[in-house]
Amino acid sequence: MTPDDTTLNPPAPVLPSRPAPLSVAVPVSGPSGLSDYAVSPLGVPVAVLRDEVRVAFVGRTSTEDRQDPRQSMMRQLGNCKAAIPESWVVVAHFYDVESGRMEVEARGQKTGYERFDIPIARDGGVADLLDEAAHPGRRFDVVICESVSRVARRTFEGLSIERELERSEASLFAANEPITLSGSRAQRILQRRINQSVAEYEVLNTLEQSWGGLCTHVREGWNIGKPPYGYKAKTYRHPNPTKAAKGQTKTRLEPDGVRAETVTQIALWRYHESIGYDTIADRLNADPAKYPPPEPPNPERARGAWGKTSVCEVLRNPKYTGYQVFNRRASRSRHGKVNDPVKWVWSTEPAHEPLIPKWMYDELTARRQARRGSRDGNRPNTHPATRRTYVLRGMVFCGCGRRMFGTHRHNITYYQCWPRSNNRDRPDKYADHPKAVYLREDAILEAITRFFADRVFGPHRRDILTADLDGIHDRTERERQFERERLQRVVADVTRRQNSVLRQAQNGDRDDPFATALRSTYNDLDAEKNAALSIIAQLDATDEARPSRPGTALLDALPYLTLNLTAAPEPLVRRLFEITQVAVRLRDNSEVTITITLPAG
Repeated sequence: MTPDDTTLNPPAPVLPSRPAPLSVAVPVSGPSGLSDYAVSPLGVPVAVLRDEVRVAFVGRTSTEDRQDPRQSMMRQLGNCKAAIPESWVVVAHFYDVESGRMEVEARGQKTGYERFDIPIARDGGVADLLDEAAHPGRRFDVVICESVSRVARRTFEGLSIERELERSEASLFAANEPITLSGSRAQRILQRRINQSVAEYEVLNTLEQSWGGLCTHVREGWNIGKPPYGYKAKTYRHPNPTKAAKGQTKTRLEPDGVRAETVTQIALWRYHESIGYDTIADRLNADPAKYPPPEPPNPERARGAWGKTSVCEVLRNPKYTGYQVFNRRASRSRHGKVNDPVKWVWSTEPAHEPLIPKWMYDELTARRQARRGSRDGNRPNTHPATRRTYVLRGMVFCGCGRRMFGTHRHNITYYQCWPRSNNRDRPDKYADHPKAVYLREDAILEAITRFFADRVFGPHRRDILTADLDGIHDRTERERQFERERLQRVVADVTRRQNSVLRQAQNGDRDDPFATALRSTYNDLDAEKNAALSIIAQLDATDEARPSRPGTALLDALPYLTLNLTAAPEPLVRRLFEITQVAVRLRDNSEVTITITLPAG
């Protein structure tokens, strides 16, 4: 034999067909007639090579909003029965009604199949299939599915399930793949991996396209889901005429009367008085008729009162700034955990009337981290070891950003930053930080006293404030100009859309339903444009009034005094510091910046 005649995988000798099994098994010796692929360690299990093979069917279908689970499961079983050899018998049925993107540990735990009249006896889900496959007395030899995407939509989960079955010597076959017992397994694996890749590509591509549609929907200012407290949904005709003809609509947000006023009042209390969530909740609960409490989606959870969490949610929701915002929470992927703000999807411009000005929301957000965990007032801590209070508690910050805590040693009060105490086993958090940083309270109070004596109650306070006002830009004027430009863009966009509607209606029959819908759309756009023009006229009238810049009337109403805050009663000093929003910040461990904000009213 020459080298050219060498066959890498010679065919097995042709043997007569195996006789039908007798009532008593008679061992047959001699060549099996199987190929080298079949008898190799990489081939199929021996049980598959017998005359009769027991088969377990595994199926999966999504919920009813995607397809009909009853018809889908019947189709899957029918295709599997048509694909298996004649000597194979389906003896068990395992199927689930759930998403194919779930992790292996969560598979087979759903009970959604009970809601559908599926005429297939169910022996369990995929989790039950894996448990029985590992049992030595299992009822089946192989597993069949319509396609590998029915086992799992993601490749990793599909490979994990396939690997578990392989360890139990229960081969997994698919109806849309060739079922061969003596051919190359490598070829079957190649085709299967291609099918799995295509299945994962299809689901990811569909999800990405759907996600892109949601983001575009939000960037145009349309609302998704239940309106937040303080807003209600205003329904608009769908901008797509075909969908509008089917009755589909979209919604935007609009203020909801007294609830909208409550949201604004919460922000004002927080911004001007810097009070905590509990204090705000107490004020709201003191007059529930004026400040109605929020109602959760589930009425059984309703408390009928404001709580700390509900106040916090109002102050953290960016929709109150007038912008439409989406993807604040990972509702499915991370069980409702709040996403990083960098992942939030914002509308390109304000889409509804704001209840909290954008600049105020940004400043409240910046303050929140500094006040985190700090309670209102200066009452003693509830800890039984508490012996004293600190007049500057919660107002002194280290250069590292941490809030400094009070300590009393040798009859001297200090404010201390000791990062190691709350960053154990995380040395990277204080690698460049001194072991401890101290600030004396009497030194801080002396500096604050000088400020109040000179700039608030001193004789030259008017001149100092006037010099400061000369360098302040009028933020109100900026906001009005921004709002005017936004409304002008709205008017231009509505005019463009009206012209488009007119062009479509020119050639239409007067009694045609489509032309009637176009007229209704034109009227809606005209009302929207008139509302925007009315607001622009109000802004112009406000500009003509020329509001005066902040003056010195507040300082003129105060007496001339010489203060010594170190000698004043601590509760009064604490109240003064809270009203004026005193903040002490240590910079570079050597320079201290003291910020004091005089209230507007």
